[in-house]
Amino acid sequence: MAGALADAIGRVARTEAPPVLVCAGRTDAGVHASGQVVHVDLPEGYDGDLARAVNRQLAPEIVVRRADPAAPGFDARRSATWRRYRYLVLNAPVPDPLMAGVAWHVPDDLDVRSMAAASDPLVGEHDFRAFCRRPPGTEASAPIVRRVTSAEWHEVRGGWTQGGRAEAARLLRFDVVAGSFCHQMVRSLVSVLVDAGRGRATAAAVMYLLASGSRAGTPRPAPAHGLCLEAVGYGGLPSGPPGT
Repeated sequence: MAGALADAIGRVARTEAPPVLVCAGRTDAGVHASGQVVHVDLPEGYDGDLARAVNRQLAPEIVVRRADPAAPGFDARRSATWRRYRYLVLNAPVPDPLMAGVAWHVPDDLDVRSMAAASDPLVGEHDFRAFCRRPPGTEASAPIVRRVTSAEWHEVRGGWTQGGRAEAARLLRFDVVAGSFCHQMVRSLVSVLVDAGRGRATAAAVMYLLASGSRAGTPRPAPAHGLCLEAVGYGGLPSGPPGT
C-alpha cells in the first residue's frame, strides 16, 4: 500500500522517483488502516489538490482523506503521542462472507466479561516482550517497554440474522491505545484475550506473561485481517471512546 501511494504521489508531483513516505504507524501485511498519518516532502512550489489527484488513481482501495501543509519539524512518526488500534472478532457459529476480510471468525463461545477482565493488567507501563516479535539485532534480555493507556472490549453488534435465520452471532471489538506499539503486539494480545474468553486464560495468566518476558507461553498471534490502525494523535490522549 505504501509503495502504491508513493508511486501515485510521485506521478502527481512529477518527481524523478517516488518520494519517501514517513508513516505514523507500521502495519503488518494484511492489517488495515483507517486513520494512518503520513508525511512526505514535495517539490517546492507544488500547489495542486494532492488528495483529489491521488484518489483518482487509487480509490477505493487506498484513499487520502485530506492533505495539508505540515508545520516545520513535523514528523508523522516521531511527533505522534498516541495510537489507537481496533481488532474485530466475529463470534458466530459460521463465518460471514461480508466480514471475512475485516474480522477474525471465532466459532467458540466467548465470555466477554472474562476477556475484559484479562485486559485490565495491560494498562500501564510494562515490558511487552512476551507479546512482541523482537527487532533484529537486539538482545533477548532487552526489555520492550510500552505504555498502554486503554484496553477495552465492546460488543458492537449481537443477535443478527445469518443465512435468513437468527443466529447467536456477535461482533466484538477490542480497542487499545498506547504511545507506540511493537511488532505483532496487538495481534498477540488479542490471541491471549480470546483464550480468556474461551476459559483457557485469566488476568493472572496475562500478568504472568508480562512478568516472564518470554513468548514461549504466548499463543500464535491473531490473524492480521482483523486489525486496523484507527487513529493517531499529536497531543493529549483521546477524550472519549471511539465511535462504533
